[in-house]
Amino acid sequence: MTCVLRWAVTSCVILAPTAVLAQDKVFDSNGLQIRYLEQGAGEPIVLVHGRGGTLQGWIDNGVLPNLAKDYRVIALDCRGHGRSGKPHDPKQYGPEMALDIVRLLDHLGIRKAHIVGYSMGANITAQLLVMHPDRFLTATLGGSAGRFKWTAQDDQLFEQEAAETEQWGFSPSMALRLAPPDAPKPTEEENKRRSATLLADSNQDRRAMAALVRSFREQVITSAQIAAVGVPTMGIAGSADPLLESLRELKKLRPALKLEVIDGATHDGQRDVKRRPEFVAAIRVFLAAHRQTLLQ
Repeated sequence: MTCVLRWAVTSCVILAPTAVLAQDKVFDSNGLQIRYLEQGAGEPIVLVHGRGGTLQGWIDNGVLPNLAKDYRVIALDCRGHGRSGKPHDPKQYGPEMALDIVRLLDHLGIRKAHIVGYSMGANITAQLLVMHPDRFLTATLGGSAGRFKWTAQDDQLFEQEAAETEQWGFSPSMALRLAPPDAPKPTEEENKRRSATLLADSNQDRRAMAALVRSFREQVITSAQIAAVGVPTMGIAGSADPLLESLRELKKLRPALKLEVIDGATHDGQRDVKRRPEFVAAIRVFLAAHRQTLLQ
């Protein structure tokens, strides 16, 4: 049964980021430098950010410092993002983004971990559950269910988003696709300002991001594959997130999926679900239900 979480949360969840975090590091992932950081101690959790984000987002929204109170939290800049390597070849993305996480676990000597992915990170996580289910204790899919459907329309859609990203540094079409139905559409002036900010950011590479988008077809998994996954999995999204429907479709394929819906929250923006205290509270409840002997 789907659970809708309201504004009130009975447990006290502090989302303010802590002032001091562990120094970030890099490791070699099959020839590409990947930035990551660790914080806390306990069962390991990997946090995987969304498209256009970095590991800093998990700090800013308070999720990383909150979980680090009781867990060993590992966050990375996915390839193409932040301070990680940014190849311009689409073949360097797709499944390679999932394998980066497996290689990071190997680098850290971690046999099994929990994983929390959001949006793009959820799509990477869903592919990992098919490729390497033995490496994960639990999985949380935030704001997306994975790519278990693909049509010719998707080819056209993502090519348009890739072309826009090459020109603007971001995709206005994607912004519209993920916008809540009650939100005003961004104006041309707002898009220009956002583009100027991104193009001036030395950590942003529009050609790398376009290559990433052109690799999305290579992240596709079949409905049969995702239905066969045995790793305990939770889906979580805002009620105003257009991608919530993909998680509802996934629940039909995997009835054991725990689905949490946070009332009024959106995919990103001012009502970003990840900034709501219910988001990290739901993750904590889910992880607590699946605590295991530390496997490192």
